Amino acid sequence: MPRPQSEAEYLARLVPPSAAATGFGRRTLLKGTLASGAALSAGGLLAACGSSSGGGGGGGSKGASGTVTFGSNQSDPVPKKAYADMVAGFTTATPAVKVTVNTVDHNTFQEQITSYLQGKPDDVYTWFAGYRMRFFAAKGLAGDVSDVWSKLTGFSDALKTASTGDDGKQYFVPLDNYPWAIFYRKSVFSAKGYQVPKTLDDLVALSKQMQKDGLAPIAFGDKDGWPAMGTFDQLNMRINGYQFHVDLMAGKKEWNSAEVKKVFDTWKGLLPYHQDASLGRTWQEAAQSLQQKKSGMYVLGMFVGQQFPKDQQDDLDFFTFPEVDSNIGSDAIEAPIDGFMMAKRPRNEAAAKAFLSYLGTPAAEGKYVANDPTVIGVNTAADASGYSALQKKAVEFVGSAKNISQFMDRDTRPDFASNVMIPAIQTFIKNPNDIDGLTNSIEKQKKSIFASDG
Repeated sequence: MPRPQSEAEYLARLVPPSAAATGFGRRTLLKGTLASGAALSAGGLLAACGSSSGGGGGGGSKGASGTVTFGSNQSDPVPKKAYADMVAGFTTATPAVKVTVNTVDHNTFQEQITSYLQGKPDDVYTWFAGYRMRFFAAKGLAGDVSDVWSKLTGFSDALKTASTGDDGKQYFVPLDNYPWAIFYRKSVFSAKGYQVPKTLDDLVALSKQMQKDGLAPIAFGDKDGWPAMGTFDQLNMRINGYQFHVDLMAGKKEWNSAEVKKVFDTWKGLLPYHQDASLGRTWQEAAQSLQQKKSGMYVLGMFVGQQFPKDQQDDLDFFTFPEVDSNIGSDAIEAPIDGFMMAKRPRNEAAAKAFLSYLGTPAAEGKYVANDPTVIGVNTAADASGYSALQKKAVEFVGSAKNISQFMDRDTRPDFASNVMIPAIQTFIKNPNDIDGLTNSIEKQKKSIFASDG
């Protein structure tokens, strides 16, 4: 039975245009996430964990022994603890295998990923679904885990497609996803009588009022280079639509076009409402200003909640980035998928695949989500009984979106994202008055990079 057009369109959010002919849908992908919202009983979860593979998935742990190295980009306390619990779950189920975790600062890991993979990477490492996963697979820098996937359960066909390279093999095991939106504290909005903005004009009016009230309207920290990409993505999808955004990320549209210039010009009008000195501030520091009620809003992923104490989690809420053009609306969002990959030539392949088999189970995902209330699980059988109100809202938010992107640095080439867009956006933040020069420079570099074979 042919899928509706809106479902076929979803492929472009997760894979390069060359793979778009295979087609899969938003509703299919999110079936797992939405189903996990119906909590499993503890007995059901334990039943899912009862196999010799440490949780019912993958190539199993039979015959695996020795040490497997795990490269992690989760250096912040909350996800680091969540990963530690997953590792402990695996080693308990598979005592013959020891896991050595090598944790690197998230930004450093991301900036050095290409050289890392070209060198001697860990057997298993954290990464993302989307264009960049396929890019590394196509370059021969990732290991084939199709045999692991052949025994995984609880993942939709669309998630499998999101984990598949251009050659039809699987290179990625998904763990979770989370939406990007505008986050705020409910207590601040309630005390000040603020209303959630529906349009860009509403957002500007609210920002002006927040300034009068002594708040920095929009928390902002781009010291690490990637956070501001999210603001560009939101504006581009609101101004030019989802398909234009996908094509722009794929190198098929011109960066010095009138459409892109309008994005930067609109952003220029919003910069006065952002925290100043943003290039010297990390996303964590910006999030802390929201937590401390010094800022009113923050355009970020749901991981912003990692900077909130447990007793303040219920005060965190979000709304979709407001509408800019009524003809385009506001039903396109970003919800990146995080997970794991294997080195092209792991030192201990059997142990690596046994570990990945466990990481793809409901048990592992349940351990992660239980520790980190800022993500939502993607396995249909993962225990979601402890989901917070924020997580439940995220499930519905992602499930109701018409189109979903993965984030700029996942939807385009890694060299273009890191070498061109990070400095370009930081240049724009420092000097937003030369949009023509900025966009001409980006387009010139884009042509060179996308024309190359590297």
